[in-house]
Amino acid sequence: MPPLLERQVLLDTNGEAGRARALAEADLREGPPSLEPERVETKRYGLTDALDDLADAGDQIERLAVASFVLNAAADLLCDYHYAWIGSGKWLPRRLLEADAERGAALLEGHLRLCRSGDPGPMIGAASGISDLVGGPLREGYRRTWRRRSESRRAR
Repeated sequence: MPPLLERQVLLDTNGEAGRARALAEADLREGPPSLEPERVETKRYGLTDALDDLADAGDQIERLAVASFVLNAAADLLCDYHYAWIGSGKWLPRRLLEADAERGAALLEGHLRLCRSGDPGPMIGAASGISDLVGGPLREGYRRTWRRRSESRRAR
């Protein structure tokens, strides 16, 4: 099946399909909107915390669980840094490598090595390098405020 943008329009009497296609192609080329700064900080904090956990985890199952979080958080930050689309499942490594072949490959190889041998070192190094791109580890001074739920939601 051809990619969506390569499908053919069967009937376009007034040119709307062509204009819509041109707009869609431009949006895809431009990339996604940047994450809000508050969201980037939250992801940096989460990645920092997970990297600390990964370095300290003695249990293999815990290490694998934390590594999954690290992979996703670092991928989100790296793709956002490059204004690149992110994916999930099989699309995560594809989009990650499209966004940044070198750093993406290092993160994926680090994850693979951790899964195969239990060695978290390469993954920690790759994810730390990505963290450095967006401001580095975030521990001290980070704070998140929670909004109160409205009274109508509490009544449910």
